[in-house]
Amino acid sequence: MNLVDLSAQNLFHFPTAADGLGSIAIDTTQLNMSVTDPTAWATAMNNLGMVPVGLAGQQLVTVPSFDPGLSMMTGITPINPMIPGMGLVPPPPPTDVPVVKEIIHCKSCTLFPPNPNLPPPSTRERPPGCKTVFVGGLPENATEEIIQEVFEQCGDITAIRKSKKNFCHIRFAEEFLVDKAIYLSGYRMRLGSSTDKKDSGRLHVDFAQARDDFYEWECKQRMLAREERHRRKMEEDRLRPPSPPAIMHYSEHEATLLAEKLKDDGKFSEAITVLLTWIERGEVNRRTANQFYSMVQSANSHVRRLMNERATHEQELEQAKENFKNALTGILTQFEQIVAVFNASTRQKAWDHFSKAQRKNIDMWRKHSEELRNAHSEQLMGIRREEEMEMSDDDSDDSPSKKLRVDESALAAQAYALKEENDSLRWQLDAYRNEVELLKQEKGQLFRTEESLTKDQQLQFLQQTMQGMQQQLLTIQEELNNKKSELEQAKEEQTHTQAMLKVLQEQLKSAKELEINGHDESQEINVLTVALVNQDREKNSEKRSQPLKSEKEALLIGIISTFLHVHPFGANIEYLWSYMQQLDSRISANEIEMLLMRLPRMFKQEFTGVGATLEKRWKFCAFEGIKTT
Repeated sequence: MNLVDLSAQNLFHFPTAADGLGSIAIDTTQLNMSVTDPTAWATAMNNLGMVPVGLAGQQLVTVPSFDPGLSMMTGITPINPMIPGMGLVPPPPPTDVPVVKEIIHCKSCTLFPPNPNLPPPSTRERPPGCKTVFVGGLPENATEEIIQEVFEQCGDITAIRKSKKNFCHIRFAEEFLVDKAIYLSGYRMRLGSSTDKKDSGRLHVDFAQARDDFYEWECKQRMLAREERHRRKMEEDRLRPPSPPAIMHYSEHEATLLAEKLKDDGKFSEAITVLLTWIERGEVNRRTANQFYSMVQSANSHVRRLMNERATHEQELEQAKENFKNALTGILTQFEQIVAVFNASTRQKAWDHFSKAQRKNIDMWRKHSEELRNAHSEQLMGIRREEEMEMSDDDSDDSPSKKLRVDESALAAQAYALKEENDSLRWQLDAYRNEVELLKQEKGQLFRTEESLTKDQQLQFLQQTMQGMQQQLLTIQEELNNKKSELEQAKEEQTHTQAMLKVLQEQLKSAKELEINGHDESQEINVLTVALVNQDREKNSEKRSQPLKSEKEALLIGIISTFLHVHPFGANIEYLWSYMQQLDSRISANEIEMLLMRLPRMFKQEFTGVGATLEKRWKFCAFEGIKTT
């Protein structure tokens, strides 16, 4: 049993240029061995760069990293290592290790691999549908039979065009066979065992651009495009809605059936379409005029049914409007309750117990609820205005709304015709009125939209916040002015006390010098110091007891005196300021304290408690001065 069966296949498969994998062709004259010798078989497989495999019970093995789509395109089947002439493809080598090519022996020549350390031979860009390769560097004595013997190992060859020079073009049956031929690029070819220069050459295999390949590729692309267009057309036909049924031609029998359909409410729409088509086709003539007139009259009888349906739909619409208005009213009442809760939370009794973050959130929620409440109230008022306008329109209309009984007499028919004409005029008037209302809405004369309302509310909120910020700035400026006046008074008192200290120091020096004079002079000095101190006290009292500046200060004095009169044991400045802030939120504790200090005859300051319980309180003492006088 031989490894290769020449009657079936005389070559191994070459690896592709993309992955560099595969097996190399071997001639049976160069390798004859028994497959029962495992050592010889393994040595041969190693020399050819293949992985040795067992012989018995082998399964079908596919190429590692094999693209399944490639087999569908080119018809490559999984490889069985036991088929004669086929070899198992070795695993892909590491990327950093170059592929080692082996010597290829043929009948008429031998192919020697290139140096593995050299870079791979360069190739041009692959043309679309390429099945032809360019082979250059052939020996001068190479014939077409030798070239076919070498390259038919890659696959079926359809044509070989050899030039007089040392190159040729080879066209294969399939595109993937070109990659196997590219694998031979760089091999040195030697004819037989000759050492003549004309019998050797280095092969250069590259992609060739052939018109036949490009034409076949274009034909294939056009075929694929036709299939795609056919597929899309089939899909569009499947998704296209069905065509309307064809309308039958006029006949007396069909006209009779159509007249019955016109009387049926369920088939009226279909029948009226047929009637319109017949009239447009010109089927009306003297012979068929009476029949068409009866069908038109049947169509007219459906007007009453349509009016009754319209009346029922209008009634349903009114009921829906009423339900919508009631729902809006309920929502508005709940909004009012929510806003009332927020307003109650912002009052002083509950507001003082919330933290700063909680106050901020409550204030933000209150503003948002008020905006929504205002928007809903405006919407409800707009609905009520529309209802009032509709009521006024209904009152102003003089058209009769009572149903007339259709009698067989001429007067009843005339009255019915007048009623229909009046209804049509009223419908035209309603249409004109709707157009006028639309024009008014476009010009902006009817009502303000919700966007304008929200913009106005935002402007109002911004104005309120600006006013609040201005008031805060005014209060801060007043506090700064008060502090400046306090600082000036403290500076004056400090300069006055320094002057007093200097006078006292001089008096002490003079007293030490005049100790001899005795008690009379010392008494005079004491009298002088007491007089100076009294003068200072009088000046301070005069400064403090300045006249009132405004009515506001007089009002504050009255309120403070009443409050302190009610509290005979006095009150500290914080307690007094918390009471006054309920009446005027812009007043400060420093302002109240300065006012009390300016009136020492009405208010006095006392210290109560000991140690940690020491407290400074203000009392009302005006009545004590009256009693003493």
